[in-house]
Amino acid sequence: MNRNLATATAQRRSNGAEWIGGEPSVLVFDVNETLIDFESMNPLFEKIFGDKRVMREWLGHLIMYSMTVTLSGLYEGYFTLGQGLLKMVGDIHGVRVSDADIEEIRQAMLTMPAHPDVEEGLSRMKDAGFRLVTLTNSPSNPGGQSPLEHAGLAHFFERQFTIETVRAYKPAQQVYHLVAQELDVPPSSCFMVAAHVWDTVGAQSAGYTAGLVTRPGNAPLPVASLPQPNLIAPDLPALAGQLIQVWRS
Repeated sequence: MNRNLATATAQRRSNGAEWIGGEPSVLVFDVNETLIDFESMNPLFEKIFGDKRVMREWLGHLIMYSMTVTLSGLYEGYFTLGQGLLKMVGDIHGVRVSDADIEEIRQAMLTMPAHPDVEEGLSRMKDAGFRLVTLTNSPSNPGGQSPLEHAGLAHFFERQFTIETVRAYKPAQQVYHLVAQELDVPPSSCFMVAAHVWDTVGAQSAGYTAGLVTRPGNAPLPVASLPQPNLIAPDLPALAGQLIQVWRS
């Protein structure tokens, strides 16, 4: 066990929470940004808004308002919420967002490519004997390919979980508990893999361990009173190496 993980485990035990942070058998992957590349939509936002940076603005609103909906005790589907926010961002920038624009972005969200490092990382983790599943805020796509299927990644995963089942967005604890219950494992056997600290904090608060993938624009949150990722890596192959070193060597 590496020093950081040993220290975190000791701290949890000193607080009387020995059930948290066991050896993971299930790796639970966030999808958006962690596995698939949202930056691929930059040219589309450049065309509609005249500035590719609006994609990040819209995505930030989508994350914030999905949390707002859940905290308010409400629920609305991810695509419907995203479409409304496109029009809101259009109003902010004085740009009329047409129905055709919205449909083009919806299709783009279903067909984003994987990050180039993902397949290698997933292969190493699967070969090391970890179970792999996904947990995403994005909805399923009845009658069509899921984003993972389109990106050629679906075959790595035994299950694809979405928040639709519990009608609450991450980082609500019931979302993470859903996965553990459906797989019939304790939360302490689950290890969240995400590119966002809000996702790792949510998962760890529900009893998971977690690894942060520091995709561009993401970094650890150095606040001592909050859960810190057990592992931190710049990409999936590097995270796979750490997982294997800590729990498979």
